[in-house]
Amino acid sequence: MSDPRLHHAANWLSRFTVNGVAASDFHDVLSSLTRWDDWCRAWSARASVHEGLGREALSEKHFISAGEHFSRAAVTYHFAKYLFVQDMEQMRAAHMKAVECLDLALPHLDPPGERVLIPYEGKHLAATLRKPKGVSRPPVVLMTMGLDSTKEELLTFEMDFLRRGMAIVAFDGPGQGEAEYDFPIRYDYENVVAVVIDWLNANRSDLDMERLGIWGISLGGYYAPRTVAFEKRIRAAIANCGPYNWGALWEKLPGLTRDAYVRRSHSSTEAEAREKAFTLSLEGLGPKIECPLFVIAAGLDRLCPPEDAERLARETKGPTTLLVVEDGNHVAHNRFYKYRAKSADWMAEQLGV
Repeated sequence: MSDPRLHHAANWLSRFTVNGVAASDFHDVLSSLTRWDDWCRAWSARASVHEGLGREALSEKHFISAGEHFSRAAVTYHFAKYLFVQDMEQMRAAHMKAVECLDLALPHLDPPGERVLIPYEGKHLAATLRKPKGVSRPPVVLMTMGLDSTKEELLTFEMDFLRRGMAIVAFDGPGQGEAEYDFPIRYDYENVVAVVIDWLNANRSDLDMERLGIWGISLGGYYAPRTVAFEKRIRAAIANCGPYNWGALWEKLPGLTRDAYVRRSHSSTEAEAREKAFTLSLEGLGPKIECPLFVIAAGLDRLCPPEDAERLARETKGPTTLLVVEDGNHVAHNRFYKYRAKSADWMAEQLGV
């Protein structure tokens, strides 16, 4: 791997596999590459294998198998487009396959899910809604992801809440997933979440919107605490490895991450993107965060240092739990067992499950 961008990608094993990519696929695809420019093509080819298995199972009415195959295809297509912004046509083709495969998977998951479209600024935000089995009007966890993750990546995270009796709404916000083409990243994420909450209140009487939580990873670890500083209908929040000030980290970010932010923020230059990055800041917001907050940091995080999470935890007004996974990488994917269950149990307690 002479391309330095591929050397960087070698660090992603734990993230890919914990979110549903087969470890053998990761090693096979990465070892086959010599240029980053072939990333999307190679991963799309591997995803098509899983899609084919899903279509075969569906034709034979093996629905459990179909759900498993399409789920794996969706997340594998997602990682085909992950941080791949130099060929937007190729990236978008892989993205639409990820969306298609997730839609095919949702009716056959356990528990099943549904695709919902939430009106937003003349268009829509696409979301996955899943409810736990046997629970009448369950509480709800809103799930928001990072810079270049999408709802197609969150299936394993969703189960942490579903198994504990909570419904999930995983949505692509501005600059994320299906919304990234129409809407740039915005710093004032509370105004996005308010639209989602209003729509759920108006359209989903099967959910207990009085018991509402929010969860965010990576850049979503900024969005979640930012949101609850202003949106008081939310009772509890989880923030995993988010930045305190995104712009302050700019010079240390990997080139692929900076390139992706330029695109997702709809900036014309890196200088413009860097200026926008400084608006994603929690400065002065801690005293406005009054609801219970669970903050996760990773000691080996090369994107969002643990000092950012520690500062957020010090400054919040409400009750805050800080968990530092000392040997964890970004989002502590490599040590998921040290925080996933614990944080999901904490959310269940906050929402009265």
